[in-house]
Amino acid sequence: MNKLTLLKEIRQELKKNIDPAYRDGERRFFKEKVKNYGVRLPDRRKVAAKYWPKIKHLSKKEIFFICSKLFSSGYNEEFTLAASWVYKIKDQFQPSDFKTFAIWVKQHVDNWAKCDDFCTHTLGYFIDQYPQFAKNLLLWTKSKNRWVKRASAVTLIYPYKKPKKLLTTIFQIAEQLLLDSDDMMQKGYGWMLKDASAVHQQQVFNFVIKHKHHMPRTALRYAIEKMPRKLKQQAMIKD
Repeated sequence: MNKLTLLKEIRQELKKNIDPAYRDGERRFFKEKVKNYGVRLPDRRKVAAKYWPKIKHLSKKEIFFICSKLFSSGYNEEFTLAASWVYKIKDQFQPSDFKTFAIWVKQHVDNWAKCDDFCTHTLGYFIDQYPQFAKNLLLWTKSKNRWVKRASAVTLIYPYKKPKKLLTTIFQIAEQLLLDSDDMMQKGYGWMLKDASAVHQQQVFNFVIKHKHHMPRTALRYAIEKMPRKLKQQAMIKD
């Protein structure tokens, strides 16, 4: 099937699953303006599962082409499909793919749902496989694009079960975002620290104690969420 014809068919399938009430509710839910059809997540996954057999035999380049088209539409639903398909071919990722992933984040991520979906899976897996690219995430903390900045933190949530090789970068990113007034950044790096604490509790606790007088309450609460009650109490006391 022609790739453009396939894209048209996918979009028609999504439109068959529109729920007007969900569409309107989603638009109210996000603080920023979102572009959506109004397809619930379980139905998006069904569409993704239905059409994956039609593209899984294609080359990585061809799958990336299809996904780029879906990402660029701006629709939340099309982003969900594309993100899931890119992740399905994660075993084919190569270092050269970082450039493509960075373009997708910078050009097509425009809300927290897209950011977290793509970065905690695809980009996080990539960084886990090629940790030398973690230094690029440090540069993202200086971006004027709030979603690129959030991506710098939430990308490191994927490899939290083995963050030893990335723990230094995790703390560097948290320091760069420490005083950011945007709650999306506070929640993002707080979440990153929380998941790192599942493996390196003492190191994360030490970081929190060192910065607790300056760390926004939102970020601090996220960071210590998985810690024992005693450590939480120590972190929350403003001595």
